[in-house]
Amino acid sequence: MTDAQQEMRASLTTRAALASVVTALFLLALKAFAAWTTGSVAMLGSLADTALDVVASLITLFGVRIAAMPADREHRFGHGKAESIAALVQVGIITISAVAIGWRAIERLAEGATTTHAEYGIAVSLVAIVATLALVAYQSSIVRRTGSVAIGTDRLHYQSDLFLNLAVVAALGLDQFAGLTGADPLFGIAIAAWLLFGAWRASSRALDQLMDKEWPEERRRRFVAVAARHPDGRGIHDLRTRTSGAHEFAQFHMWVDPQMTVARAHDVMDEIEEALAREFPGVEILIHLDPEGQIDQPGNLLVESDETKGLAE
Repeated sequence: MTDAQQEMRASLTTRAALASVVTALFLLALKAFAAWTTGSVAMLGSLADTALDVVASLITLFGVRIAAMPADREHRFGHGKAESIAALVQVGIITISAVAIGWRAIERLAEGATTTHAEYGIAVSLVAIVATLALVAYQSSIVRRTGSVAIGTDRLHYQSDLFLNLAVVAALGLDQFAGLTGADPLFGIAIAAWLLFGAWRASSRALDQLMDKEWPEERRRRFVAVAARHPDGRGIHDLRTRTSGAHEFAQFHMWVDPQMTVARAHDVMDEIEEALAREFPGVEILIHLDPEGQIDQPGNLLVESDETKGLAE
């Protein structure tokens, strides 16, 4: 990824994070009024979730700013994993929010409490739905352009907010206008369960990046196929891939003719890197040359996938 591309990505993710903070603050003020007026546990849950949205959005902003920093002497692979860390912090916040909402809903269900002034809560929830839809649409455009895991997790949280606000509208309507007293806390419990499911789903990609999970098998096969096209290559082995924020890394060993000169080997590697860069733009590639037939020591031999074994043979 060029410096210009990195700067553009940093600008886009920062703007998306700022939009998230502003939206969360706006909704926090509206929902505080509605929760105080209606006494609804579903609205209270929505308020608590929005309050935590503010914290999560600030964490996202902090994370994407760090992730945008270029590589330095102490972080030679860049700072991309800051996005994954920010995403995991958000997951923790979402989980705490869900547990608190569920606990309060159970208390309200046991007490048999009712809500008041449902029209205020419904109006606020409808405004929240419109604002959240606009934010999610903007975040989606940024994720498509940058692949940011932090913005993607933040977007997932706000997507769940859409269902949460719809649930609040239904809960208030059923509780006050249809006379179903237990509807509000039951919807509160459903909201808590939805948030827990969203937290579990959002943690997967962040953990994959932090644990340096390999690329999907189909993408690895495509990568090997492109690298193996060069006529001077005699086989590929020990392919390793990983992702850190928006940065991707791939390294592998390639067998070449033992009689090849260093200068020619250098040209071959440049040609392979150029071919891979066209098919996989932005991926940082490291190629290690081995004379054909060279077998690494068992202690250094990496686990090979089926496709690299096949090409090596």
